[in-house]
Amino acid sequence: METFYCLKKKEVINVCDGQRLGFVQDLELDLCNGRICALLVPVGTTLFGLLRPQRWYRIRWECIRRMGDDVILVDIVPEKNIIEL
Repeated sequence: METFYCLKKKEVINVCDGQRLGFVQDLELDLCNGRICALLVPVGTTLFGLLRPQRWYRIRWECIRRMGDDVILVDIVPEKNIIEL
């Protein structure tokens, strides 16, 4: 069983190109069905972590290939999975 705290400590890496996307910062949940829909990883960095990122990688749960002790491997096209909040 994983907790959100544990997920936040794992680095997300894209298996297509080996790109390091960052660390999980938020989740998209389906409350009606009790499921995680997507992981949200900020694009780029913010000033000392004080500002909320405007752009996020939205990584659908189906795109997760493997979760290890310290890394999450995903299979996405980064440019097509960016959203703005």
